[in-house]
Amino acid sequence: AATGGANTAFDIFLYYIAYHYVLEGQILELGFYAISPHIAAFMISFSITFPTGFLLAFFISFPGSYLRKRIQLLRYGMTVVGSILLNYFFLKLFVEGFEWYPTFSKIVTTLIVIIFSYSAQKYFTFKNTLKK
Repeated sequence: AATGGANTAFDIFLYYIAYHYVLEGQILELGFYAISPHIAAFMISFSITFPTGFLLAFFISFPGSYLRKRIQLLRYGMTVVGSILLNYFFLKLFVEGFEWYPTFSKIVTTLIVIIFSYSAQKYFTFKNTLKK
């Protein structure tokens, strides 16, 4: 809980900084595509917290896993894809559908995604017992 909580707090902090100070709440224009600021801020924070989350989970939260590191990284990537989809869906719903404030939407979204992420990591990515 401590490592996941620390990485989650770091993620929300980075999201806030990216949304308000890097993007200044403006659409990110890539020339060929435009990304809404709440999704672009998510992408920025995610690019940093994905590796930190894996390292914290691997070395601190689930050190007893019998799986090889590359298998764990692959499985972690798979669970993160699920988390990305949930983040995207709920951010779109809360910010664009419900017109909630983006940082508040990120916090609520994160609480929902934590349940999925922790369960997936504990029982799939870093499982530490062999099937009997």
